[in-house]
Amino acid sequence: MRQIEILLNEYGHSHTNKFNILIHAVAVPAIYFVTLGLVWSIPRPEVLVHFDVTWAHIAVIPMLIYYFRLSGPIGAAMTLLSVVSLYGIMLIERSVYDVWMVCLVLFVVMWILQFVGHKVEGKSPSFLKDVQFLLVGPAWWWVHWLKRMNIPY
Repeated sequence: MRQIEILLNEYGHSHTNKFNILIHAVAVPAIYFVTLGLVWSIPRPEVLVHFDVTWAHIAVIPMLIYYFRLSGPIGAAMTLLSVVSLYGIMLIERSVYDVWMVCLVLFVVMWILQFVGHKVEGKSPSFLKDVQFLLVGPAWWWVHWLKRMNIPY
């Protein structure tokens, strides 16, 4: 069995309740987005400012390498989520709101929702067993969409 299948199967064991799955369908991509937003907000050295690069741009690179190593289609899907997330963060930055404040509030709300879902599920979040599952969550989310589009992963 491929590594992606092993990880998705194990992640799926604590995500079988429909209410928990619904919460994760919203919270998982939102947490990815706001985590990038929080990383985006870390002050940058002048060299990064000069090239208009944030820490979020840099953090995306090893994450995408991880996803592409698991699966090409999941890597491509995570590239799409990353681009949309970075664009959304840029829009927040251009607004009257502070990126870090918006992202921090949403981060807390989304994690509360995740833990509510796991309370209903009656199972602990997978990342408590292995921190790697923090990265598996978005892949698991994408697999549902890839299957609906008949794209093998």
